Amino acid sequence: MLPKVIVHTEVSVDGRMDWLPDDGFLYYRLIGAWDIDAMLSGSGTMAAAYPTPDREADLAAPPPEKPAGLQRMIVVDSQARLRCWRQMQQSEWWGDVTALVSKATPTAYVEELTALGIDTIVTGETRVDLRAALEALHERYGIQVLRVDSGGTLIGVLLRAGLVDELSVILSPVLIGGRSPRSFYVAPDLTSLVGTSSLRLTHMENVEGDYVWLRYTVDQTS
Repeated sequence: MLPKVIVHTEVSVDGRMDWLPDDGFLYYRLIGAWDIDAMLSGSGTMAAAYPTPDREADLAAPPPEKPAGLQRMIVVDSQARLRCWRQMQQSEWWGDVTALVSKATPTAYVEELTALGIDTIVTGETRVDLRAALEALHERYGIQVLRVDSGGTLIGVLLRAGLVDELSVILSPVLIGGRSPRSFYVAPDLTSLVGTSSLRLTHMENVEGDYVWLRYTVDQTS
């Protein structure tokens, strides 16, 4: 069984994720609309959040005790990119941390994660099989609802794989422009209508002045 997957993101009116104005934590306040069990993020997003690798002292220190009921943090990292796992464990914003890796992920890296107390789920040959990983997350931890907090690459893979149930978009009242792609949906260009994702609007609200909050159900059959 698959958990319900919710993509929650914020973009400019022209669809960019960069250079957004400070929304006063509006993005995080709206998360209360769901009862979320876990958060899914990509290695690039977490590397940007923790640009300084774990220090030797951090690695030696055990993760702190945390209150029960915190959501689980799940990170896709089949390429063994991250060196901030202890810092993630020490965060007050989530509870236990799980890594999603593939069969091609170096064994030594998986062993390092195990030594740190990071649970791992192995799916896929060279890349993480996200459908199989989501099924494993439900089976192993009983995860029912999962929120995606990531950049466009991971969101794009999930959407193209038909794994997103709900899309939540905050439209920030700004135009940014530019030539570099900074969309929340990064994927190969389509050659036909096959592969598009049809959406059904379920909620539209003007929030915090000029921000607009849109929620859609994603049609998995399109």
